[in-house]
Amino acid sequence: MNSKDPMITAYLEECSSALLYQTMAEVEADPRIAEVYKRISQTETEHAAHWKKQAADKGIMLEDYKPDWRTRMLVKLGKRFGTGIILPVLQGMEQTGASDYSKIPGATSMQAQEQSHGRLLDLITGSVKGGMSGGILMQLEGRHRSTGGNALRAAVLGANDGLVSNLSLVMGVAGATLAGQGVLIAGVAGLLAGAISMALGEWLSVQSSRELYQHQLDTEAEEIQTSPEEEAEELALIYEARGLEKKVARELAEKVLANQETALDTLAREELGINPEELGGSAWEAAITSFVLFALGAIIPVAPFIFSTGMTAVFISIGLSTLGLFALGAAITLFTGRTVWYSGMRMVIFGLLAAAVTFGIGRLIGVSIGG
Repeated sequence: MNSKDPMITAYLEECSSALLYQTMAEVEADPRIAEVYKRISQTETEHAAHWKKQAADKGIMLEDYKPDWRTRMLVKLGKRFGTGIILPVLQGMEQTGASDYSKIPGATSMQAQEQSHGRLLDLITGSVKGGMSGGILMQLEGRHRSTGGNALRAAVLGANDGLVSNLSLVMGVAGATLAGQGVLIAGVAGLLAGAISMALGEWLSVQSSRELYQHQLDTEAEEIQTSPEEEAEELALIYEARGLEKKVARELAEKVLANQETALDTLAREELGINPEELGGSAWEAAITSFVLFALGAIIPVAPFIFSTGMTAVFISIGLSTLGLFALGAAITLFTGRTVWYSGMRMVIFGLLAAAVTFGIGRLIGVSIGG
C-alpha cells in the first residue's frame, strides 16, 4: 500500500482522527463535550469510508485500519491523563487535513468540515469548566471587531515606526556628513519610501484578507445550496459546544438553515468567524491611514534640517524626536497599563540608542571615505 497516495494518506489520517476523537469521548467528563467528540468521530469515520470506496473504485483495496505507534501511544496517554494530551495533536491534524483536502479534487465539502472541526476544538480549548471563555464567545458573536482600541494602537505604532526609522536614517547620514541639504534629502526620501512601503503593504494585506474572506463566503454559500444537512450538523455541533442541549441545538440550526437570507450571515459568523458586513475593512482607507501616520512620525526628525544645518540641526532633531518618542511611549500605556514614565522613557532610550548606533556608523563611514 503506497501511503504517499493522497487518497490513502487521507484514509489513514481520517481513521486515526476517528479513533482519537472516540477516545476523547470516552474519557471526557463533560457529557456535552463528550457528545461533540463522539459525533465528530462519526464524521471522520464517514470520511474514511469515503476514501476507502474511492480507492476501491480505482482498483486499490485498502486493508482494515491498524493504528500506528503514534496513534496507539496517544490513545494510551489520553486514557491515562485525559483529553488535554490528545487535543493539541488533533488541532494540528485538522489544520493539516483542511490544507491537504484543498489539493484533492472533489474534497471541498470535507475541507470545510475539517476547518469547522478545528474551530470547534479551538472553542473547547478555550472553555472553562464546560463553558466557553468570554473572549471566544465574543469572537464567535462578532463583537470582537470593535475597532476603537485597535485603530488607536495602530496609529501609535505607525507613527512610532516612522519616527524611529527616519531618526535612525537622518542620524546615520548626519554622522557621515553634516551638510544640511544632504541630510534633508535623505530624510525626505526615507519618509516617502517608508510611507509608500507601509501604505502598499497595508493595502495588500487588507485586500488579500478581503479576497480570502469573500472566497470563504462564496464557498459557504455554495455548500448551503448543495449540502444543507451537513451545514446544519456543523452548526448544531457549534451550538452544542457553546452549551446548548443536543435537541435544542439541532432545532436552532435547522431553523437558521431554513431561512436562506440569514443562513449565510449566521454561518459566516458562527462557523467561519467572519463578519460579512466588514470583510477586513477598506484597503484604500487602511493604506492612506498608514501613509499619513508613518509620515507624521517621520517628519519630526527631518523638520529641523529645513531651517537649520550642522550640529545645531542635529541637536534640535534629537530634542524633538525625544519629545515625540516619549509622547508615543506614554500613549502606549493606554494598552499596557504601565506608568507613563516607564513606557515613555523606555521608548526614548531604545529610539535614541538606535539613532546613536546609526550616527556612529555614519561617522565611521564618513571619516573613512573622507580620509
